[in-house]
Amino acid sequence: MSNSPKKTVWSLQDNKRTEEQREAFKPTGKKPRNKTLQYILVFILVLLVMSFLLIQIYEETLETCIVDTFCINSNDNILLYTLYVFVNMSMVILAIAGAYVIGKKLGNYFKV
Repeated sequence: MSNSPKKTVWSLQDNKRTEEQREAFKPTGKKPRNKTLQYILVFILVLLVMSFLLIQIYEETLETCIVDTFCINSNDNILLYTLYVFVNMSMVILAIAGAYVIGKKLGNYFKV
């Protein structure tokens, strides 16, 4: 086997990088931070702000009765009405996400 030609090793850099450049992309040993909780909290905050702004943009007074004895007004109970709009928007978003997940699982089940 000593007569066989030397195997060529291909490199995109053609070994022109310095040792410092080679060390730049070595793993540090630190695990990347999971930012899922941060994204969820920011999404909830944006949804709350949007709920508040929707009430402020609409000029007419809105009234909703949750039960017969408990009614909230968009002018008198701004925070409660904001929370009401937030809960409704959250339910719609969760319903859409749930429908997507169920549809994806059914699609994989039927191989569509």
